[in-house]
Amino acid sequence: MKTLRDFDLQEKTVLVRCDFNVPLDEKGNILDDFRIEKTLPTIKYLKEKKAKIILMSHLGRPEEAKDSRLREKQFSLRPVAIRLSALLKEEIKFLPGCIGKNIAKEVKKTKPGKVILLENLRFYREETEGDLNFAKELAQLADFYFNDAFAVCHRAHASVVGITKYLPSGAGSLLAREIKILSKVLQEPWHPLVVIIGGVKIDTKIKTIEQFLKKADHLLLGGEISNIFLRAKGVCVGKPLPEKEVLDRIERIQLTDSKLHLPIDSIISLADMEKGIEEGYFRKAAPGLVRKDEEIYDLGPETIKVFSRIIREAKMILWNGPMGVYEKKPFEAGTREIARAVIKNYPAFTIVGGGDTVSAVGKFGVLEKIDHVSTGGGAMLDFLSGEKLPGLEALKK
Repeated sequence: MKTLRDFDLQEKTVLVRCDFNVPLDEKGNILDDFRIEKTLPTIKYLKEKKAKIILMSHLGRPEEAKDSRLREKQFSLRPVAIRLSALLKEEIKFLPGCIGKNIAKEVKKTKPGKVILLENLRFYREETEGDLNFAKELAQLADFYFNDAFAVCHRAHASVVGITKYLPSGAGSLLAREIKILSKVLQEPWHPLVVIIGGVKIDTKIKTIEQFLKKADHLLLGGEISNIFLRAKGVCVGKPLPEKEVLDRIERIQLTDSKLHLPIDSIISLADMEKGIEEGYFRKAAPGLVRKDEEIYDLGPETIKVFSRIIREAKMILWNGPMGVYEKKPFEAGTREIARAVIKNYPAFTIVGGGDTVSAVGKFGVLEKIDHVSTGGGAMLDFLSGEKLPGLEALKK
Protein backbone atom coordinates (compact mmCIF):
# COMPACT_ATOMS: atom_id res chain seq x y z
CA MET A 1 0.00 0.00 0.00
CA LYS A 2 1.08 3.58 -0.58
CA THR A 3 2.18 5.93 2.22
CA LEU A 4 2.42 9.68 2.76
CA ARG A 5 5.70 9.90 0.85
CA ASP A 6 4.23 8.44 -2.32
CA PHE A 7 2.14 11.57 -2.99
CA ASP A 8 2.80 15.23 -3.77
CA LEU A 9 0.97 16.83 -0.85
CA GLN A 10 2.37 20.34 -1.12
CA GLU A 11 -0.42 22.77 -0.15
CA LYS A 12 -3.08 20.09 -0.66
CA THR A 13 -6.05 19.40 1.61
CA VAL A 14 -5.64 16.08 3.39
CA LEU A 15 -8.10 14.00 5.44
CA VAL A 16 -6.50 11.83 8.11
CA ARG A 17 -8.42 9.09 9.94
CA CYS A 18 -6.92 9.09 13.44
CA ASP A 19 -7.56 7.05 16.55
CA PHE A 20 -8.33 9.57 19.27
CA ASN A 21 -10.47 7.12 21.23
CA VAL A 22 -8.87 8.19 24.51
CA PRO A 23 -10.10 7.61 28.08
CA LEU A 24 -11.84 10.57 29.73
CA ASP A 25 -12.81 11.18 33.34
CA GLU A 26 -16.29 12.35 34.41
CA LYS A 27 -15.30 15.97 33.84
CA GLY A 28 -14.08 15.34 30.29
CA ASN A 29 -10.36 15.46 31.12
CA ILE A 30 -8.09 13.15 29.10
CA LEU A 31 -6.56 10.46 31.31
CA ASP A 32 -4.04 9.14 28.76
CA ASP A 33 -2.96 10.92 25.56
CA PHE A 34 -0.81 8.04 24.22
CA ARG A 35 -2.88 7.65 21.04
CA ILE A 36 -2.84 11.39 20.36
CA GLU A 37 0.94 11.59 20.68
CA LYS A 38 1.40 8.64 18.32
CA THR A 39 -0.31 10.59 15.50
CA LEU A 40 2.02 13.60 15.79
CA PRO A 41 4.63 12.39 13.23
CA THR A 42 1.98 12.22 10.50
CA ILE A 43 0.61 15.66 11.42
CA LYS A 44 4.07 17.24 11.52
CA TYR A 45 5.03 15.75 8.15
CA LEU A 46 1.89 17.21 6.57
CA LYS A 47 2.58 20.59 8.18
CA GLU A 48 6.04 20.59 6.58
CA LYS A 49 4.31 20.16 3.23
CA LYS A 50 2.05 23.15 4.00
CA ALA A 51 -0.95 20.86 3.65
CA LYS A 52 -4.32 21.78 5.05
CA ILE A 53 -4.89 18.98 7.59
CA ILE A 54 -8.34 17.67 8.51
CA LEU A 55 -8.29 15.15 11.34
CA MET A 56 -11.23 12.84 12.07
CA SER A 57 -11.82 10.16 14.67
CA HIS A 58 -14.42 8.42 16.79
CA LEU A 59 -14.63 8.50 20.58
CA GLY A 60 -16.40 5.76 22.50
CA ARG A 61 -19.85 4.49 21.62
CA PRO A 62 -22.23 7.49 21.63
CA GLU A 63 -25.16 5.27 20.62
CA GLU A 64 -24.95 3.62 24.05
CA ALA A 65 -25.30 6.91 25.96
CA LYS A 66 -27.94 6.58 28.68
CA ASP A 67 -28.84 10.27 28.56
CA SER A 68 -29.15 11.57 25.00
CA ARG A 69 -29.00 15.15 26.32
CA LEU A 70 -25.50 14.57 27.65
CA ARG A 71 -24.30 12.50 24.69
CA GLU A 72 -22.53 15.27 22.84
CA LYS A 73 -20.80 16.55 25.94
CA GLN A 74 -19.80 13.07 27.08
CA PHE A 75 -18.44 11.92 23.70
CA SER A 76 -17.25 15.16 22.11
CA LEU A 77 -13.72 15.36 20.69
CA ARG A 78 -13.35 18.94 21.92
CA PRO A 79 -10.98 17.85 24.77
CA VAL A 80 -8.79 16.19 22.14
CA ALA A 81 -8.58 19.47 20.23
CA ILE A 82 -7.43 21.20 23.41
CA ARG A 83 -4.76 18.55 24.06
CA LEU A 84 -3.59 18.65 20.42
CA SER A 85 -3.25 22.42 20.64
CA ALA A 86 -0.97 21.99 23.65
CA LEU A 87 1.13 19.27 21.99
CA LEU A 88 1.53 21.16 18.70
CA LYS A 89 1.83 24.54 20.46
CA GLU A 90 -0.70 26.15 18.14
CA GLU A 91 -4.44 26.59 18.00
CA ILE A 92 -6.39 23.69 16.51
CA LYS A 93 -9.66 24.60 14.82
CA PHE A 94 -12.40 22.36 16.20
CA LEU A 95 -15.54 21.98 14.07
CA PRO A 96 -18.81 20.78 15.68
CA GLY A 97 -19.65 18.36 12.87
CA CYS A 98 -18.19 16.27 10.05
CA ILE A 99 -20.20 17.09 6.92
CA GLY A 100 -22.41 19.84 5.50
CA LYS A 101 -22.08 23.29 3.96
CA ASN A 102 -20.88 24.99 7.13
CA ILE A 103 -18.11 22.42 7.64
CA ALA A 104 -17.01 22.72 4.00
CA LYS A 105 -16.99 26.51 4.32
CA GLU A 106 -14.77 26.41 7.43
CA VAL A 107 -12.36 24.00 5.76
CA LYS A 108 -12.12 26.18 2.66
CA LYS A 109 -11.16 29.31 4.58
CA THR A 110 -8.51 27.54 6.69
CA LYS A 111 -4.95 28.45 5.72
CA PRO A 112 -2.38 25.90 4.42
CA GLY A 113 -0.36 24.25 7.20
CA LYS A 114 -3.17 24.57 9.72
CA VAL A 115 -4.96 21.74 11.51
CA ILE A 116 -8.71 21.09 11.80
CA LEU A 117 -10.36 18.47 14.00
CA LEU A 118 -13.87 17.30 13.11
CA GLU A 119 -16.41 16.21 15.73
CA ASN A 120 -16.92 12.54 16.67
CA LEU A 121 -17.62 10.49 13.53
CA ARG A 122 -19.95 8.21 15.46
CA PHE A 123 -22.41 11.03 16.04
CA TYR A 124 -23.48 9.93 12.55
CA ARG A 125 -24.92 6.42 12.44
CA GLU A 126 -23.85 6.30 8.77
CA GLU A 127 -20.24 5.96 9.96
CA THR A 128 -20.59 2.54 11.56
CA GLU A 129 -23.03 1.43 8.85
CA GLY A 130 -20.34 2.04 6.22
CA ASP A 131 -22.67 4.36 4.31
CA LEU A 132 -21.09 5.38 0.99
CA ASN A 133 -22.98 8.67 0.74
CA PHE A 134 -21.54 9.71 4.11
CA ALA A 135 -18.07 8.61 2.95
CA LYS A 136 -18.49 10.63 -0.24
CA GLU A 137 -19.44 13.77 1.68
CA LEU A 138 -16.34 13.39 3.84
CA ALA A 139 -14.21 12.90 0.74
CA GLN A 140 -15.49 16.13 -0.80
CA LEU A 141 -13.61 18.05 1.91
CA ALA A 142 -10.15 17.04 0.68
CA ASP A 143 -7.75 16.03 -2.10
CA PHE A 144 -6.20 13.01 -0.36
CA TYR A 145 -7.03 10.52 2.40
CA PHE A 146 -4.68 8.76 4.81
CA ASN A 147 -5.54 6.14 7.41
CA ASP A 148 -3.43 6.44 10.55
CA ALA A 149 -5.82 4.51 12.82
CA PHE A 150 -4.70 0.89 13.00
CA ALA A 151 -7.12 0.23 15.87
CA VAL A 152 -10.16 0.53 13.54
CA CYS A 153 -8.77 -1.22 10.49
CA HIS A 154 -10.80 -4.32 11.33
CA ARG A 155 -13.99 -2.25 10.94
CA ALA A 156 -15.64 -1.67 7.54
CA HIS A 157 -16.75 1.83 8.55
CA ALA A 158 -17.32 4.74 6.19
CA SER A 159 -14.22 6.69 7.27
CA VAL A 160 -12.06 3.55 7.09
CA VAL A 161 -13.18 1.73 3.93
CA GLY A 162 -15.85 3.73 2.07
CA ILE A 163 -13.83 6.91 1.72
CA THR A 164 -11.04 5.16 -0.20
CA LYS A 165 -13.43 4.81 -3.14
CA TYR A 166 -13.46 8.59 -3.66
CA LEU A 167 -9.94 9.85 -2.88
CA PRO A 168 -6.32 8.88 -3.61
CA SER A 169 -5.47 7.02 -0.38
CA GLY A 170 -2.57 5.68 1.66
CA ALA A 171 -1.25 4.81 5.09
CA GLY A 172 -0.11 7.39 7.61
CA SER A 173 3.27 7.09 9.35
CA LEU A 174 1.85 5.30 12.39
CA LEU A 175 -0.17 2.77 10.39
CA ALA A 176 2.76 2.01 8.09
CA ARG A 177 5.02 1.30 11.08
CA GLU A 178 2.39 -0.93 12.71
CA ILE A 179 2.06 -3.07 9.58
CA LYS A 180 5.81 -3.32 9.05
CA ILE A 181 6.50 -4.52 12.60
CA LEU A 182 3.53 -6.86 13.00
CA SER A 183 4.22 -8.38 9.57
CA LYS A 184 7.70 -9.19 10.83
CA VAL A 185 6.19 -11.09 13.77
CA LEU A 186 3.98 -13.11 11.43
CA GLN A 187 6.41 -13.75 8.59
CA GLU A 188 9.98 -13.56 9.88
CA PRO A 189 10.02 -13.59 13.71
CA TRP A 190 13.25 -13.83 15.64
CA HIS A 191 13.56 -17.03 17.64
CA PRO A 192 13.01 -17.88 20.40
CA LEU A 193 9.68 -16.08 19.96
CA VAL A 194 7.74 -15.77 23.23
CA VAL A 195 4.08 -14.73 23.06
CA ILE A 196 2.27 -13.65 26.25
CA ILE A 197 -1.53 -13.54 26.17
CA GLY A 198 -3.76 -12.53 29.06
CA GLY A 199 -6.81 -10.42 29.68
CA VAL A 200 -10.45 -11.49 29.67
CA LYS A 201 -11.94 -11.94 26.17
CA ILE A 202 -11.21 -15.50 25.09
CA ASP A 203 -13.47 -15.24 22.02
CA THR A 204 -11.29 -12.49 20.50
CA LYS A 205 -8.01 -14.23 21.33
CA ILE A 206 -8.57 -17.91 20.61
CA LYS A 207 -7.49 -17.51 16.95
CA THR A 208 -4.30 -15.74 18.02
CA ILE A 209 -3.57 -18.52 20.52
CA GLU A 210 -4.04 -21.14 17.79
CA GLN A 211 -1.83 -19.18 15.41
CA PHE A 212 1.08 -18.84 17.81
CA LEU A 213 0.95 -22.42 19.00
CA LYS A 214 2.26 -23.03 15.48
CA LYS A 215 4.65 -20.08 15.15
CA ALA A 216 5.96 -19.28 18.65
CA ASP A 217 8.54 -21.16 20.67
CA HIS A 218 6.64 -20.45 23.89
CA LEU A 219 3.06 -19.28 24.53
CA LEU A 220 2.41 -17.99 28.07
CA LEU A 221 -1.21 -17.64 29.17
CA GLY A 222 -2.39 -15.58 32.14
CA GLY A 223 -5.35 -13.54 33.33
CA GLU A 224 -8.90 -14.77 32.86
CA ILE A 225 -7.78 -16.38 29.57
CA SER A 226 -5.74 -18.98 31.48
CA ASN A 227 -8.57 -19.50 34.00
CA ILE A 228 -10.99 -20.28 31.15
CA PHE A 229 -8.51 -22.77 29.68
CA LEU A 230 -8.15 -24.53 33.01
CA ARG A 231 -11.90 -24.61 33.62
CA ALA A 232 -12.51 -25.95 30.11
CA LYS A 233 -10.04 -28.75 30.82
CA GLY A 234 -11.68 -29.54 34.16
CA VAL A 235 -8.64 -28.45 36.18
CA CYS A 236 -10.40 -25.81 38.27
CA VAL A 237 -13.89 -24.50 39.04
CA GLY A 238 -15.27 -21.01 38.54
CA LYS A 239 -17.46 -18.94 36.23
CA PRO A 240 -19.52 -20.44 33.37
CA LEU A 241 -17.61 -21.84 30.40
CA PRO A 242 -17.42 -19.92 27.09
CA GLU A 243 -19.75 -20.53 24.16
CA LYS A 244 -19.59 -23.96 22.52
CA GLU A 245 -17.56 -22.89 19.46
CA VAL A 246 -14.77 -21.45 21.63
CA LEU A 247 -14.99 -24.37 24.06
CA ASP A 248 -14.58 -26.87 21.22
CA ARG A 249 -11.47 -25.03 20.00
CA ILE A 250 -9.96 -25.03 23.49
CA GLU A 251 -10.63 -28.74 23.85
CA ARG A 252 -8.64 -29.42 20.67
CA ILE A 253 -5.56 -27.79 22.25
CA GLN A 254 -3.39 -30.21 24.21
CA LEU A 255 -2.35 -29.03 27.68
CA THR A 256 0.71 -31.24 27.24
CA ASP A 257 1.92 -29.16 24.26
CA SER A 258 5.48 -28.20 25.22
CA LYS A 259 4.97 -24.68 23.80
CA LEU A 260 1.95 -23.95 26.00
CA HIS A 261 2.53 -22.63 29.53
CA LEU A 262 -0.32 -22.15 32.01
CA PRO A 263 -0.11 -20.98 35.66
CA ILE A 264 1.10 -23.61 38.12
CA ASP A 265 0.05 -21.48 41.11
CA SER A 266 -2.29 -18.54 41.61
CA ILE A 267 -3.35 -15.77 43.95
CA ILE A 268 -6.87 -16.62 45.09
CA SER A 269 -9.54 -14.61 46.90
CA LEU A 270 -13.31 -14.72 47.32
CA ALA A 271 -15.52 -14.76 44.24
CA ASP A 272 -16.84 -11.44 45.60
CA MET A 273 -13.53 -9.66 45.00
CA GLU A 274 -14.30 -6.46 46.92
CA LYS A 275 -15.42 -8.47 49.94
CA GLY A 276 -12.25 -10.57 49.73
CA ILE A 277 -10.07 -7.45 49.65
CA GLU A 278 -12.01 -5.89 52.53
CA GLU A 279 -11.61 -9.03 54.66
CA GLY A 280 -7.97 -9.54 53.63
CA TYR A 281 -8.79 -12.98 52.26
CA PHE A 282 -5.88 -14.04 50.05
CA ARG A 283 -4.10 -17.30 49.55
CA LYS A 284 -1.61 -18.92 47.18
CA ALA A 285 -2.48 -22.31 45.73
CA ALA A 286 -2.45 -24.41 42.58
CA PRO A 287 -5.35 -23.55 40.21
CA GLY A 288 -6.83 -26.99 40.79
CA LEU A 289 -7.33 -26.18 44.48
CA VAL A 290 -9.61 -23.19 44.01
CA ARG A 291 -12.97 -23.64 45.76
CA LYS A 292 -16.47 -22.78 44.54
CA ASP A 293 -16.68 -19.60 46.65
CA GLU A 294 -13.28 -18.39 45.38
CA GLU A 295 -11.77 -16.96 42.21
CA ILE A 296 -8.27 -16.68 40.73
CA TYR A 297 -7.08 -13.08 40.33
CA ASP A 298 -3.35 -13.22 39.60
CA LEU A 299 -0.33 -15.36 38.85
CA GLY A 300 1.33 -17.00 41.82
CA PRO A 301 5.05 -16.51 42.65
CA GLU A 302 6.18 -19.85 41.17
CA THR A 303 4.43 -19.11 37.87
CA ILE A 304 6.07 -15.68 37.78
CA LYS A 305 9.49 -17.35 38.17
CA VAL A 306 8.81 -19.86 35.40
CA PHE A 307 7.39 -17.25 33.00
CA SER A 308 10.26 -14.83 33.74
CA ARG A 309 12.85 -17.54 33.03
CA ILE A 310 11.26 -18.25 29.62
CA ILE A 311 11.05 -14.52 28.81
CA ARG A 312 14.72 -14.11 29.70
CA GLU A 313 15.75 -16.42 26.82
CA ALA A 314 13.58 -14.78 24.13
CA LYS A 315 14.81 -12.79 21.14
CA MET A 316 11.34 -11.45 20.29
CA ILE A 317 8.47 -10.92 22.75
CA LEU A 318 4.84 -10.15 21.91
CA TRP A 319 2.48 -9.30 24.78
CA ASN A 320 -1.29 -8.72 24.73
CA GLY A 321 -3.41 -8.80 27.89
CA PRO A 322 -2.58 -8.32 31.60
CA MET A 323 -1.80 -11.30 33.83
CA GLY A 324 -4.38 -10.49 36.49
CA VAL A 325 -6.53 -7.76 38.02
CA TYR A 326 -3.56 -5.38 37.98
CA GLU A 327 -5.74 -2.37 38.92
CA LYS A 328 -6.05 -3.78 42.47
CA LYS A 329 -2.84 -3.71 44.51
CA PRO A 330 -3.22 -7.26 45.96
CA PHE A 331 -3.33 -8.64 42.41
CA GLU A 332 -0.80 -6.47 40.56
CA ALA A 333 2.36 -8.57 41.09
CA GLY A 334 1.87 -10.92 38.13
CA THR A 335 1.51 -8.16 35.53
CA ARG A 336 4.17 -5.99 37.18
CA GLU A 337 6.81 -8.73 37.35
CA ILE A 338 6.14 -9.93 33.80
CA ALA A 339 6.55 -6.31 32.61
CA ARG A 340 9.87 -6.10 34.45
CA ALA A 341 11.03 -9.41 32.99
CA VAL A 342 10.19 -8.18 29.48
CA ILE A 343 12.19 -4.96 29.74
CA LYS A 344 15.14 -6.66 31.46
CA ASN A 345 15.66 -8.74 28.33
CA TYR A 346 17.52 -5.91 26.60
CA PRO A 347 18.55 -7.77 23.39
CA ALA A 348 14.99 -8.92 22.62
CA PHE A 349 12.66 -6.93 20.37
CA THR A 350 9.56 -6.25 22.46
CA ILE A 351 6.00 -5.52 21.31
CA VAL A 352 3.05 -4.65 23.53
CA GLY A 353 -0.52 -4.12 22.35
CA GLY A 354 -4.08 -3.75 23.65
CA GLY A 355 -5.51 -0.93 25.74
CA ASP A 356 -5.37 -2.71 29.11
CA THR A 357 -1.84 -3.97 28.50
CA VAL A 358 -0.57 -0.54 27.52
CA SER A 359 -2.25 0.97 30.61
CA ALA A 360 -0.74 -1.70 32.85
CA VAL A 361 2.78 -1.32 31.45
CA GLY A 362 2.39 2.45 31.77
CA LYS A 363 1.26 2.10 35.39
CA PHE A 364 4.46 0.24 36.24
CA GLY A 365 6.63 2.86 34.54
CA VAL A 366 8.22 0.76 31.80
CA LEU A 367 6.23 1.74 28.69
CA GLU A 368 9.07 3.83 27.26
CA LYS A 369 11.38 0.82 27.37
CA ILE A 370 9.18 -1.24 25.03
CA ASP A 371 10.44 -1.26 21.42
CA HIS A 372 6.99 -1.04 19.84
CA VAL A 373 3.72 -0.17 21.53
CA SER A 374 0.84 -1.01 19.21
CA THR A 375 -2.18 1.28 19.14
CA GLY A 376 -4.38 -1.64 18.10
CA GLY A 377 -6.28 -4.04 20.32
CA GLY A 378 -8.79 -6.07 18.34
CA ALA A 379 -7.14 -5.06 15.06
CA MET A 380 -3.75 -6.28 16.28
CA LEU A 381 -5.21 -9.65 17.30
CA ASP A 382 -7.05 -10.04 13.98
CA PHE A 383 -3.92 -9.15 12.02
CA LEU A 384 -1.76 -11.58 13.99
CA SER A 385 -4.41 -14.28 13.51
CA GLY A 386 -3.79 -14.00 9.78
CA GLU A 387 -7.11 -12.34 8.98
CA LYS A 388 -7.51 -9.70 6.29
CA LEU A 389 -8.43 -6.32 7.77
CA PRO A 390 -11.00 -4.32 5.73
CA GLY A 391 -9.19 -1.02 6.31
CA LEU A 392 -5.89 -2.39 5.00
CA GLU A 393 -7.48 -4.19 2.04
CA ALA A 394 -9.18 -0.91 1.05
CA LEU A 395 -5.81 0.89 0.98
CA LYS A 396 -4.26 -1.85 -1.16
CA LYS A 397 -7.02 -1.43 -3.76
